[in-house]
Amino acid sequence: MAELLLGVVALILVVWAISAFYLRGADLRVFDQPVGARHLTDAAPSEAHHAVVASLAGIGTTLKSTPRRQHLALLRNYMDNLFADGDATTQVIPVDAAGVPAEWVLAAGADSRRRLLYIHGGAFTMGSPKSHRRLTRKFSEVANAAVLAIDYRLMPEHPRLAGIEDCRNAYRWLLDHGPAGAEPATAIFVAGDSAGGNLTLSLIAWVRDQGLRAPNAAVALSPATDASFGSPSLKINLDTDPMLGPLFKPLTRMPRSALLWGTLLQNRLRPNNPILSPVFGDLSRLPPLLVQASESEMLFDDSRRYVNKAIAAGSPVTFQTWRHMVHVWQIYHPDLPEGRQAFEEIGQFLRAHS
Repeated sequence: MAELLLGVVALILVVWAISAFYLRGADLRVFDQPVGARHLTDAAPSEAHHAVVASLAGIGTTLKSTPRRQHLALLRNYMDNLFADGDATTQVIPVDAAGVPAEWVLAAGADSRRRLLYIHGGAFTMGSPKSHRRLTRKFSEVANAAVLAIDYRLMPEHPRLAGIEDCRNAYRWLLDHGPAGAEPATAIFVAGDSAGGNLTLSLIAWVRDQGLRAPNAAVALSPATDASFGSPSLKINLDTDPMLGPLFKPLTRMPRSALLWGTLLQNRLRPNNPILSPVFGDLSRLPPLLVQASESEMLFDDSRRYVNKAIAAGSPVTFQTWRHMVHVWQIYHPDLPEGRQAFEEIGQFLRAHS
C-alpha cells in the first residue's frame, strides 16, 4: 500500500514538473507593465454598446437551455447569421486560393492591386468569411484594398495545424494573385481578430523566417497570443467580458496543468510553441503592427504581454486600448460609435504604412 501511494505521489510530481517547466514556457510577468499602451477613451460605453451586451446575454440564455453537444452547431449558425448580408456597393467573389476556400471582398472603388488577407476569429472552431463580412467590407474600404477572406479549416474536424497551413498557403498565393487573376500586389496587409489575430501574429513571424515578402503592415484585434493560459486577465476579467466569459467560464475552473496537457494532446505541440502561442516567439523584425484590445476582456493581457515583448525586441507596434468594450467590438460598427472610432484609427494606421 505504501509503495502504491509513493508511486502515485511520484507520478503527480512528474506531471506537475512537466507542466511547470516544459509546457508553460518562460515567465511573462515582466511584460505586464502598461508600456506602449494608448488609452483612446475612458468614457462610459454608448447606448449602442449596452444593446450589444444585452444581445450577448440572449445567446447565453439560449446556450443554457441547449444540450452541450449542440452548442458548437448553434454558435456556428449564430455567427454566420448575426448580421444582415446585403451591401449593393460591395463585391463578394468566391475564389480558390491555392486550395483554400476564400472570397474576395471589394468595397466600391477599392484598388485590387492592394491586398489584405483577413483571418476571421471564432476560437478556432467557428466563424467564416460570411460571419465576418462586416469587418472585411470595412477593411477593404479603409485600406483601399481587395480583401481575401479565407475559410480556413476549423477544429475539431481538423487539427489546429491545418488552419495554420491554410493561412500560409493563402498568403503565398495572395502575393501574386488578385480578383482579376495573376497580378503582383503593390501593397500587402494582414489582419485578424481573436483566434484570427493569433493566426495573424503567427503568420507574420513565419513570413519573416521564410524570407518572403513582408506585409506593409498588420492589424490584430483582441488577439489570443498565449495557449498556455498564463494571462492574468483570463480570470481577472472573467466577469467583465460578456462575450467570452459565459463561454469559457468552465475552463477557468480547471487546473492549469490539465489545460496544458489537453492542449499538448490535442495539437501535438507544446502550448508554449510559438506556432500556437506567438508571445513566446522571436518578436524582433516584425512589420508595423497595430493591436487593439478592450481592457475589460479576458484576452487583454494576451495583447499587452505580446505588445510589450515586441516593443522590447525593437518591433514597431502600436497598442490602442478601450475601456468597457466587448471582445472584438469593431464588428458591431457602424451601429457602435466605438467601432467607428476604432476603424478610423485602423484606416489612419494602414494609410501611414502603404
